[in-house]
Amino acid sequence: MSDEMALLVADVFEAAGALRRSGEAIAATMGQTQARWQLLSVLSDGPRTVAQAARRLGVARQGVQRVANDLVGENLATFQPNPDHRNSPLLELTPEGRHVLREITTRATESNRALAADFPPGEIAAARDLLRRLTHRVRQQQERSSSPSHEAP
Repeated sequence: MSDEMALLVADVFEAAGALRRSGEAIAATMGQTQARWQLLSVLSDGPRTVAQAARRLGVARQGVQRVANDLVGENLATFQPNPDHRNSPLLELTPEGRHVLREITTRATESNRALAADFPPGEIAAARDLLRRLTHRVRQQQERSSSPSHEAP
């Protein structure tokens, strides 16, 4: 079973790489990168600080700051005063940013439909279920290994 698990991990990484390249190609149709697309998407449900967006994406704040600055430079997002924290402005999509996100999302939806077209009903849902359970177990394992009871004396 552990050999199968190792092969699954390798397959997941391979699939992630292929999907990331596909996402880059989709974002590029609108002159964007996948990192910019992800940040546009995070901002689609409302303004956030760069730190909040970074936590949501699970990446370093510094990287998100660079992407945020790029989006602001292209008038796809804007920094607004944050009433809760003077030194952490809120990053918000502009109308042009919403338009770009809609276009990229439409193209991604078309691509996803084409990718899924030949899979039997339920197979995608079953794969998602397995990946969610696997992710949950990995997180549990990480929490256990980082808890004080597992540290060396």
